[in-house]
Amino acid sequence: MDGANFSYWERTAFTGNADVIVIGSGLVGLSAALHLKQCEPELKVLVLERGFLPSGASTKNAGFACFGTVSEQLEALKHAPEEEVARLAAYKWKGLHRLRKNLGDANIDYQQHGGNEIFFAEQKSHAEECIDKISLLNNLLRNAIGATDIYSVANSKISDFGIKGVSHMIYNAFEGQLHTGKMMRTLLNRVYAEDIMVLNNCEINTIDEDSSGILLQTSNGLFKSTKVIVATNAFVNQLYPELDVVPGRGQVLVTKPVQGLKLKGTYHFNEGYYYFRNIDGRVLFGGGRNLDFKDEETHQFGHTDVVRQSLLTYLKDNILPDQPFEVEQWWSGIMGFGGDISPIVKQVKPNVFCAVRCNGMGVAMGSLVGEEVADLLLKS
Repeated sequence: MDGANFSYWERTAFTGNADVIVIGSGLVGLSAALHLKQCEPELKVLVLERGFLPSGASTKNAGFACFGTVSEQLEALKHAPEEEVARLAAYKWKGLHRLRKNLGDANIDYQQHGGNEIFFAEQKSHAEECIDKISLLNNLLRNAIGATDIYSVANSKISDFGIKGVSHMIYNAFEGQLHTGKMMRTLLNRVYAEDIMVLNNCEINTIDEDSSGILLQTSNGLFKSTKVIVATNAFVNQLYPELDVVPGRGQVLVTKPVQGLKLKGTYHFNEGYYYFRNIDGRVLFGGGRNLDFKDEETHQFGHTDVVRQSLLTYLKDNILPDQPFEVEQWWSGIMGFGGDISPIVKQVKPNVFCAVRCNGMGVAMGSLVGEEVADLLLKS
């Protein structure tokens, strides 16, 4: 590392040349770093993160442990063969189990209350179409999930949750929820225990190569390593614009505690573009990027009036009808999407590898995507 005012102690104990530098300290990046050290303990692995906390979506998502609603699976089938849709569902399911095994359910506050896809009265035809396909999907995904009753009609339970205007509901008993802040803290603790250094507020400007290895010019000077993993998801096209990754901003709110809250579990509607759940007696509610896809294809955090108003209207009219509430906090996260439903895990340059484009399913895929890119690097 080349810095203007770093001491000898800082250079020798905190930085110095690394065998592998991982760019991005989200779920994928830290999973890759951890897997590298577990496979090759002698490796010196360094993680560089542009933000004060992990940028992107790892600590800014809704904490859904899911693998796709009926409407999402049907949309995927329009763009990919059945075998690929089933393979990806199995990958997400395996990824969720890997995450829980690696970190422990108690440490990530994992709860499996199930997931509910709701349809409003004006969406009756779409609801009926989805219900008609339940048997097809249950059969398609039975080997992936290891069950035959994944999705089921649950209209009789609609009134239990106090939601207004819903005519149909499909239940998924295998969906869960977790606390992504606790998830990332636990993962960071695992990383630190393996003597992996994570340096924050260190943005990558360029990635080059010379006879000495890979050179990373950053906001804190020059770093050198033998190999590099880029795990910046939606931000990867700032370094490698040729990759098929488009950013997608997710805007989210959380209310103050709601007295007598009936919600329990996770909820999706409008093909998964809106999603809400219970958390600490509050409602967490996000989505709406389908209102203006182009405007939400951004690397900028923030909010738009059209999405804010949509979320507030649904909250007032449907999710918490005739019930007083106050919004306590707003935030946004940046996800990475592309034309293909699978993540990108490959070598992009000699000794430079990437693991990106989780298509809004980073919680489910992240652990395996990180391990997969680490294995690819080790085999090289």
